Amino acid sequence: MKIYTKKGDKGSTSLLGGSRVPKYHLRIEAYGTVDELNSHLGLLGDKTGSQDQLDKIRKIQNELFDIGSHLANDPNKSHFKLPPFNPEVIQRLESDIDAMNEILPELKNFILPGGLEANSIAHICRTICRRAERRVVELNEQEELDPNIMTYLNRLSDWLFIFARFVSHQADVEEIPWNAA
Repeated sequence: MKIYTKKGDKGSTSLLGGSRVPKYHLRIEAYGTVDELNSHLGLLGDKTGSQDQLDKIRKIQNELFDIGSHLANDPNKSHFKLPPFNPEVIQRLESDIDAMNEILPELKNFILPGGLEANSIAHICRTICRRAERRVVELNEQEELDPNIMTYLNRLSDWLFIFARFVSHQADVEEIPWNAA
């Protein structure tokens, strides 16, 4: 199977269902940003220190693929059976956040990303996740989406913030406090 189709050479692409939209379409921006986040999560997974952390990241990557399929779907034309988006995954993220947060020292000031490669990558993922969330919220104002998708992305950015702190703590790397200029 060839990877290139040449159908997008003039600036349009297909949604699931066959309708063509410009490559700058908000729906493409939304799932493209989710895909970008997924790629960076792959890098984060490569830098984690444990199989448990890697397993959690791989689970999140699969969930992001599910979200991407919902975002790439033309709700008016597609008859594809999409993977269900189970809102229980949001509860799992919250439980993970709570478990990691119990181990971490109390946050007493703003912190800067850095000090450990995995920490820095987790913060990059967090900022991409926030951008994905903004794109999805904007798309939702035009076309109603499953509200669990927005909640998931919001919670995932929280998870990534705590995860960044957690990997540094596990590696005994001090957080870098923000010093206002």
